[in-house]
Amino acid sequence: MESPVRAIVVDDESPAREQLSGLLMAETDVEVVGQAGGIQSAIELIRQQRPDLMFLDIEMPGGGGFALLRAIAPDIPAVVFVTAYDAHAIEAFEVAAVDYLLKPVVAARLHAAVRRAVTLIRHARVDEIATRVTSVLDRLAPAGIDQLPMWVDGRVLFLKTRDIGWVDADGDFVRAHVGTSKYSTRETMADFEARLPTTFVRVHRSFIVNRQHIREIQPWVKGDFVIILADGKRITTGRTYRDRVRSLLPPATSCSRR
Repeated sequence: MESPVRAIVVDDESPAREQLSGLLMAETDVEVVGQAGGIQSAIELIRQQRPDLMFLDIEMPGGGGFALLRAIAPDIPAVVFVTAYDAHAIEAFEVAAVDYLLKPVVAARLHAAVRRAVTLIRHARVDEIATRVTSVLDRLAPAGIDQLPMWVDGRVLFLKTRDIGWVDADGDFVRAHVGTSKYSTRETMADFEARLPTTFVRVHRSFIVNRQHIREIQPWVKGDFVIILADGKRITTGRTYRDRVRSLLPPATSCSRR
């Protein structure tokens, strides 16, 4: 007998999470390995559990389900969207979702979605699923995102994203660094990351860098790296984000010594 598909439930409403998790208990091919109520907790849960399948609410604070997918790309599991609005069904399939469920979720409809998801997961390679979702997300992303609105000292500033070299966490605030200037806004790193274009890469729990500003990457101890930016800023990467940093590197080759 094959092992059950590992699934998580992501929804900002606790009753909805509990109802869906309860219905999934009747599905012998699925094991719920965790729940999350927001983007940041979902990111952490995905990194900890590496689920095969995610039941994802489309409407959530901080950007919703589509923002979460962009934040975790390319490490995306198979997705079943859950929504109270039927109009979102088309969007769900545009991002290559396995299926979608309307709230309140009905057991029979859930069973059909589970069967479809399990079949796909067991007959398709995980990386093929992730690649399909990522490619569609890239296609749906607004073209040429060049401005990022931020609440700063009671007003909204529009920063040019190409000018932001790096972003760091400062307590309950996020700081965007533009040259020698820095702009702070009260926002979580996960929510801020979800609003950034794909030129930005999360390399540490407290740091996001603009890959267009990277001058050099050096190997560091225990598999980590040091990223040196154009302004001289040095950022040591975090263990959780090693794969993202490695994706920036060219293929390894045998180099002649000088």
